[in-house]
Amino acid sequence: MRRLLFVLSATVLLAAGWLASPASAGGWAATYLDPPPAQFQPGTTYTIGFWVLQHGTHPFEGDLGKTGLRMTGPGGQVLTFDGTARPEPGHYATSIVLPKGTWKVEGIQGMFKEHDVGTLTVPGALKLNPPPADLRHDGKDYWGAIRPPGFPVGGSTEPVAAVPVPAPASVPAPASAPVSAPAPAAGFPPYALLLAGLGGAALALAGVRLARRPPVDEAPTGDRTDTITVS
Repeated sequence: MRRLLFVLSATVLLAAGWLASPASAGGWAATYLDPPPAQFQPGTTYTIGFWVLQHGTHPFEGDLGKTGLRMTGPGGQVLTFDGTARPEPGHYATSIVLPKGTWKVEGIQGMFKEHDVGTLTVPGALKLNPPPADLRHDGKDYWGAIRPPGFPVGGSTEPVAAVPVPAPASVPAPASAPVSAPAPAAGFPPYALLLAGLGGAALALAGVRLARRPPVDEAPTGDRTDTITVS
């Protein structure tokens, strides 16, 4: 009888614990990043802000536990960067530095399951996954001016918007690019400039020919000479 009561009591306690667990009660969370840098370089430190929100809409009430960002890279390499709580509810920050490679980014969310944030290419940019589909606010406003990205002011029930990621900076044109010739001056047709150029060339040629002609009073030279005999 005592053994039966012990088994029944253990079953009741396990069932109560299962019902009270976040996963069984529909408890889940999502991690949203503050606008990240447009480009990431290997070996460079970046500070990343992120929000852990229960049901993707509101901060967790109580001790959430350990938060941070987990990076899974080439060959299964895993790097974890712990989060530090900010003054705003559900807001955290961490500093990351990564070598070259493509990294899967996950949000560590305390008692909740990790959230798949996106993919980070180093060197390159971060590609964020869209927020959960049809995710709506509960009508309450938990923040002031500093709030999660995509969350409107005033506790609106509009869906959470996707976080825009800045596009990479455009690459300047190479220095060897051809340079277009300047346009002709206004009021002068192109053929007038051509005729003026031809006339200038003709005048220059005539000046060269005149410079080569001998002076008029210069005595001619030759082998024959005239002899005058006076009787």
